[in-house]
Amino acid sequence: MAAPCICEPSNRYSAAIQSAAQSLEWGKSPRYGGLLVRRWDCPAHALQLTASIALFMIELKNVQKSYDGGATLAVADTSLTIERGEFLGLIGASGCGKTTTLKMINRLEESSSGEILVNGRNVIDQNPEQLRRNIGYVFQGIGLFPHRTVAENVAAVPQLLQWSADDIRVRCEECLEMVGLPFDEYGDRSPSQLSGGQQQRIGVARALAARPEVVLMDEPFGALDPITRSELQEEFKSIQQNMALTVVMVTHDMTEALLLADRIAVMREGVVLQIGTPKELLNNPSHDYVRDIVAMPRRRAQRLEELMRNE
Repeated sequence: MAAPCICEPSNRYSAAIQSAAQSLEWGKSPRYGGLLVRRWDCPAHALQLTASIALFMIELKNVQKSYDGGATLAVADTSLTIERGEFLGLIGASGCGKTTTLKMINRLEESSSGEILVNGRNVIDQNPEQLRRNIGYVFQGIGLFPHRTVAENVAAVPQLLQWSADDIRVRCEECLEMVGLPFDEYGDRSPSQLSGGQQQRIGVARALAARPEVVLMDEPFGALDPITRSELQEEFKSIQQNMALTVVMVTHDMTEALLLADRIAVMREGVVLQIGTPKELLNNPSHDYVRDIVAMPRRRAQRLEELMRNE
């Protein structure tokens, strides 16, 4: 009989174990008289699988980044953990170190000191190109290849991973369907034939194509008009929850962070001032800067209410 925590997982860690267990092959179990069972039913395999799944998907341990040999720090002694399936927002003013922190996770920037672990493995011990192929990345500039079709853009990473042509085709269809752009209608178009919102949707589809567990996002919706931006935010949040993706998103928009993120890390001058849920930051800001930045959405909402009452 399976343990209750596996049959009905109550947290992301148990859910990750359950998901991994479901992918195990069937085999004969000596413990059960040679019956054909999933390897998960054998305690030794269960313990081995449990041990192989890191509790946190991403860990930063005393991470620092300096561009001038240590005279100044762009990121100062930062430690944080991100659970599997969690959505973390990194917010702060321009130059606070949030994008640098994001880029150190997939080694687009190298840390000056400290450790960064993704799925329990130190990123410094991994080939940078291979690491990036296993981490989705979405950024404000979109970065689609202009001379490739939509389908070819989405297929870029699976091709690098040497997937079969059939698997690539199927995955392209799945990803384009997820972002609301059917393959038959959009697959052969060029990026120049798409609106800004459609191009950003392709950017999201491309980031998801290789089935990453982690997606990094750098101001992904900042250049879009308000209506398209709101639509894409809601669509991506649904995708993130359905796929149990671990997401780190850089933004300067506190309203966006409050609406999308499970937790928010507020940065200033390279330092993480506070990490907490939206409710914790709104109700218990631990720093004057945090209090000011979470007050902005409230002030705007109050102003809108006043305008509506005055009408």
